Amino acid sequence: MIIDFHNHVKVTKTAPFSLEYFLNIVQEAQSEGLTAFTLTEHFNADHFFDIYDTLDARYPYVNEYYNVDGLKIFAGMEIDIQEGSHLLFTGHRQDLRSLRQQLENYVSKGSYIPVRELFKRSEAYNFLKIGAHPFRPSNPLHHLPEDILKQFDAFDLNGSDLFNKGIEQTQAEVHEFAARLGKPVVAGSDSHHSLQLGCVYNTLEQECDTINELRQAIQSGAYQLSISPSLGIKVKAAKQIKELLKANLRLVS
Repeated sequence: MIIDFHNHVKVTKTAPFSLEYFLNIVQEAQSEGLTAFTLTEHFNADHFFDIYDTLDARYPYVNEYYNVDGLKIFAGMEIDIQEGSHLLFTGHRQDLRSLRQQLENYVSKGSYIPVRELFKRSEAYNFLKIGAHPFRPSNPLHHLPEDILKQFDAFDLNGSDLFNKGIEQTQAEVHEFAARLGKPVVAGSDSHHSLQLGCVYNTLEQECDTINELRQAIQSGAYQLSISPSLGIKVKAAKQIKELLKANLRLVS
């Protein structure tokens, strides 16, 4: 099973959800050899629920994933917290909807939920919790209290950070940080455009259909993390196209 643990399906938070754009991402993911990804769109993206309303209407939900033309898509979201960090929560679609509804008063900058409150609210659910880009200067995570950090299932080796900060530095920072906490590291492309897919990925030894199975595979170390030799080209091209699309959206609006 080849999976990406950090993926977006909107080019920006303010862009409308486009089924055509989504299907392009699915097709590109499959062409890159992915068999699954976690859909971790920003929790405060405009019309967030349109994404899951569309998936619910069009695709079967099996065990704990959507089957989209043979690609497994696990429901998730990327959450901003008061401390300035980003968290990737992936779980059952109903759990995701329930927690997201509880965050309705925390979607604006300056009013994000404190991490302890978020973790308290999430106790009723079974989420795979991944700390996103822990050493990104704009959204660091490494400064959180150690008792909180130990509640994560894994930490994110992020495709964008590998490009922006350098592969050696980013790998060293994230792996040393995770090892100190006794936690695994998983790869996430952080793709907002299909060209970035495949820049990093994880090959799991077992096929996983549920959140518990994903967690077990990660915690047991039964997977291999890979960085594409084309990472630089992929991320740079996706970044440039994203900026062009954002500029066009601003002109339209």
